[in-house]
Amino acid sequence: MGMKLEDIGERALVRRLSGIFSKGSGIIEGAGEDDCAVVDIGHSECLVITTDMLHRTTDFPEMMTPWQIGWMSAAVNLSDIAAKGARPLGLVMAMGLTPDLEVGFVEDIAKGMETCARTYGTYILGGDTDSHSELTIAGTAVGLTQKDLLVRRSGAKPGDLVCVTGHLGSAGAALRALMNGHEAGGAVMRALLEPVPRIAEGLALAATRAVTSMMDVSDGLAVSLYELSRAGGVGFRVHAAKIPMLPEVACLDDALSLATHTGGDFELLFTIRPDALGDVRKACSFSVIGEVTGEGILIEREGKDETLPERGYEHLRTTTYPSA
Repeated sequence: MGMKLEDIGERALVRRLSGIFSKGSGIIEGAGEDDCAVVDIGHSECLVITTDMLHRTTDFPEMMTPWQIGWMSAAVNLSDIAAKGARPLGLVMAMGLTPDLEVGFVEDIAKGMETCARTYGTYILGGDTDSHSELTIAGTAVGLTQKDLLVRRSGAKPGDLVCVTGHLGSAGAALRALMNGHEAGGAVMRALLEPVPRIAEGLALAATRAVTSMMDVSDGLAVSLYELSRAGGVGFRVHAAKIPMLPEVACLDDALSLATHTGGDFELLFTIRPDALGDVRKACSFSVIGEVTGEGILIEREGKDETLPERGYEHLRTTTYPSA
């Protein structure tokens, strides 16, 4: 019997499939190499392109309004553009729809997409609609950046500082509360239902020229650290006490697990040269949570180091940690 997808999970599958696809001379970052594909378009600029697919059963909590479904569908794609330090040019959105959906429901999805796109200075350029067994939305976002400002997953060096925007664990805490029939605070719930793509922060960070690597943490902090480790051939040591969390999350017994191992927080994880910390502080608000090392992924708690397990949200797995 052949190997099943549930045995290897999404990330291993992506690595296997990426090895099948060829990479042309004009492709700076190809399939599976980064948050976005990057294409050289000549002169001083390059295009960044990304796509994400979302499903009713796995990605949209039951209480989510159609407007929020539309917002999230655009936001998750824009988050990848932000991770490249790029300016979004537009999105195309394909919707697989069940025939029993009300027209107004679908129109509200489109309104959510439109609001998200306009909020971050871009547009919905078009897309496709088709019949499907469950609500499925696949978005593609395109962005533009200067070649000399392009930020990749690779590039971190030992001694660099590990940083993150915003707060972690909020989306995971909100989803768990919903699944258990409990309530969550407004800021925590918004992190789950109306995620914020860090476009302005990504642009500002790239402009400092001090960021050595970057990606978003939508699948969880731990998973993202491992991805950056594989891309750059380095290790990381993060400090539990420095991981930023909202008070409503920090007070929970398993707050650290929520912050490190649940997905849905569309924040930027990045590394910077330590000598540039003062200048980068002027670009945007962020927290320094650790440092780049030679190897291994460690978390320090109360003076003791331990390996941070590579757990987080992953499609195609039979067991996974929750995501938005």
